[in-house]
Amino acid sequence: MSNDGHSQATAGCPLSGPYAGLRAVLATMHGKEAAIVPAFQEQLELTVEIPSAIDTDTLGTFTGEIARAGTIREAAIAKARLGMAATGLSIGIASEGSYGPHPHVPFIPGGVELMVLLDDERGIVVSEHLIDDAPVYEHAIAAEIGDLGAFLDHIRFPDHAVIVRPNEPDDRGALIHKGLRTAEALESALATSAPRSRDRRALVQTDMRAHMNPTRMASIARLARALCDRLATLCPACSAPGYGQIDVETGLPCAWCGAPSIMVRQQIFGCAACEFHEGRPRSDGRTHADPGHCPECNP
Repeated sequence: MSNDGHSQATAGCPLSGPYAGLRAVLATMHGKEAAIVPAFQEQLELTVEIPSAIDTDTLGTFTGEIARAGTIREAAIAKARLGMAATGLSIGIASEGSYGPHPHVPFIPGGVELMVLLDDERGIVVSEHLIDDAPVYEHAIAAEIGDLGAFLDHIRFPDHAVIVRPNEPDDRGALIHKGLRTAEALESALATSAPRSRDRRALVQTDMRAHMNPTRMASIARLARALCDRLATLCPACSAPGYGQIDVETGLPCAWCGAPSIMVRQQIFGCAACEFHEGRPRSDGRTHADPGHCPECNP
């Protein structure tokens, strides 16, 4: 089998689908293969390799020592390129996550997970994303472990690891302890970090690296299956893989006055390889908007 990722299936082993029998590289150093590889193997019959000597942290870290450059999509593409450069394969996979205030619901935490597949033979980049409405993404400020009982129970420690650092780092700089999954390690990190903070307290956060956060890992697994579904869907015009939703169009008619509302009127589906696109009705079948979403009825 050649090394370009686009080898043909061997005789006597008929395979189907745009990626059946091919090889791809997954760029990860945080164990994401456990969540991602099964979907690609089972749904697409795509063999996925994991390079051993790759440092995706050079593109940004959750703890902020290295800032992520560009958008979440650009970061995922850059990760995939790292893997492709390391292996010489023409198909690369990578994912990236971003957590903070929920993008749609005020005052609660949320996350965005995005995954890409780069196919240099076809010249396409196919991406899929999901909104994580219930991440294990929390923080607490404490001087000692006795102050953290409710917090640790809430985040399901030690299944979900934590990170500890000085809350207000003094002139000696921030000392960061990652991947803490025992009470002893947490206690030691607090004892080291609190004295190096101006307020003598430590900041304790959930470790959002995938291999330290099983809730996030489960979200990545769901996303992998969604991306594989998309890759198995061919464009009606050119038959390229990756046909799916690319945008939405607002303006669903108001149920009272018929004027365009701010609600989604239709979903826009498009191709990653050609310019073909189409509008489709809302997946929930809704044809009119509540007047509360109408600029005319509720200015």
